[in-house]
Amino acid sequence: MDIKQFEIELNGLRENLLSRLSRTHKHIYQKEQPVSANFNEQVKETENDSLVMALEVEGLEEVAQIDRALQRIRDGSFGRCSDCGMEIDEGRLEAIPYVANCITCANREQGETS
Repeated sequence: MDIKQFEIELNGLRENLLSRLSRTHKHIYQKEQPVSANFNEQVKETENDSLVMALEVEGLEEVAQIDRALQRIRDGSFGRCSDCGMEIDEGRLEAIPYVANCITCANREQGETS
């Protein structure tokens, strides 16, 4: 497993997400024009804001997961399941490089929350 390549990929993902989050934040909180005084116009102008806010929350969580993966690289535990300690399949890491659990533990957690 090429840890350095995963680190490069994670840093790239992180930068892309931070750029997207910056645009999302600006869209929500720094409108170029004031919101209309007309209620019907306000509804039209802000109809996508809840979706954009949800995307912002999701993006912030993904950045946090990436940061935790980068920390695991630094402390030498990257590629090991944070629950059972077994090695995470490299294909799983290639698909989701910030994943913290092996597929067995992830499925077990999924079953507990369903």
